[in-house]
Amino acid sequence: MGIKFASYGAAREVTGSNHLFQINDSRFLVDCGMFQGKRIPSEEKNRIFHYDPASIDAVVLTHAHCDHSCRIPYLVMKGFKGNIFSTPATRDIAGLIMADTAHIQEKDAEWLNKKKNPVPFAPLFGTKDVLNCLNNFVTISYGRKFFVSDSVECCFYNAGHILGSSTAVFDCGQNRKIAFTGDLGRPGTPIIHDPEFIPDVDYLICEATYGNRLHDPIEDACRQLTEVIHETIARGGKIIIPAFAVERTQDIIYYLHLLIDQKKIPKIEIFVDSPMAFNATSIFRVHQECYDEKVNEQFIMQNKNPFGFDNLHYTTNVAESKKINDLKDPCIIISSSGMCEAGRILHHLKNNIENPRNTILIVGYMAEDTLGRKIANREPEVKIFGQSYKLRARVKILNTFSAHADYKDVMKFVGHMNLERLKKVFLIHGEDDALAAMGEHLLSIGVKEVQTVEPNVEYSLF
Repeated sequence: MGIKFASYGAAREVTGSNHLFQINDSRFLVDCGMFQGKRIPSEEKNRIFHYDPASIDAVVLTHAHCDHSCRIPYLVMKGFKGNIFSTPATRDIAGLIMADTAHIQEKDAEWLNKKKNPVPFAPLFGTKDVLNCLNNFVTISYGRKFFVSDSVECCFYNAGHILGSSTAVFDCGQNRKIAFTGDLGRPGTPIIHDPEFIPDVDYLICEATYGNRLHDPIEDACRQLTEVIHETIARGGKIIIPAFAVERTQDIIYYLHLLIDQKKIPKIEIFVDSPMAFNATSIFRVHQECYDEKVNEQFIMQNKNPFGFDNLHYTTNVAESKKINDLKDPCIIISSSGMCEAGRILHHLKNNIENPRNTILIVGYMAEDTLGRKIANREPEVKIFGQSYKLRARVKILNTFSAHADYKDVMKFVGHMNLERLKKVFLIHGEDDALAAMGEHLLSIGVKEVQTVEPNVEYSLF
């Protein structure tokens, strides 16, 4: 039997990562994430598997983001019984994100069904299903080889994207190797280690989220953040930051801590209004093995908490969240979800989006058809909770905070491999223009062949 793979999510799009490998006699998935965007199309796609879940032997989870992990409970519900391999930090973060996703779906169902829709809405999975699937997890540290099946060996390398994220390298026997980047991070980001280079392989399945863009230098992060804060305070406004509860929120807290310590910004009140971000930050404190040397030197060796300081407030209940709305003085509000599709950020946007003194600070990727993309595109009017609001607040986009590699980062990552051995790079996880641009960039450094992966198409590798 040969070696084949197909993508049933994140092919010519950036959510729903789900990839099926058939290697020798084994069938395993890399990632099993949710589609995000317009509610009804995404909901329909999330309920369809293009294979029998009971036929899958294992899942290799590259990292915990919702669009990579959050259909795992549904997969188990539909008959999957195998192991789910991940790093320890990924297992902990994935458990948190899956539980939060279940909670959001349950609340959505409650709200939608009150409207007496002709067809009742049912969550894809519930909290009990999350607890059930966690029993399938087997955690493996970076650099430790393990068997996905009798004939396929795998090793995780640090992808530098979020806490616990990994690039998976598969040894299929007879010196045949395949690598899957998951989501590749950027060198020089705060807190976690830089992405690791991987051994030479025959085939690489690679993300292309920013295949047509370059990020601002990471060194500019503090300067740009400082400017936004001073400008908004001068207008007497609030700074609203939609941020993923995992990694992005911790990065911003880390930078704000540095800026206050260095007296570059005034002691403004900072609210992290997300129970999930609070819990994620607790997980960050546990997994200090993922920190880079700079964080250890600046905080850990001095017995200081990088995620806690005098002006920082974590709100964990609705009453505390509502009190933030009563504040008249400038403040910073960090809340999830990162793409403004659910969660408490919607309430803060609703209450602040029409005030021109305020700033909505975009610090991450916004997928097509999300509220976050509409705000980033500065559409004059947007809908929140079904009502229209004028976008009068200032919108500022900081590309310095992206956790995804840009095209130069990917070129460096791929260029470090033996390009004579590398037969082909398959591109996933990108919109069409980004995929096309990334292909050109990789060909320019000597990659022999680049293939944009089409959804639901099977590719033979050996």
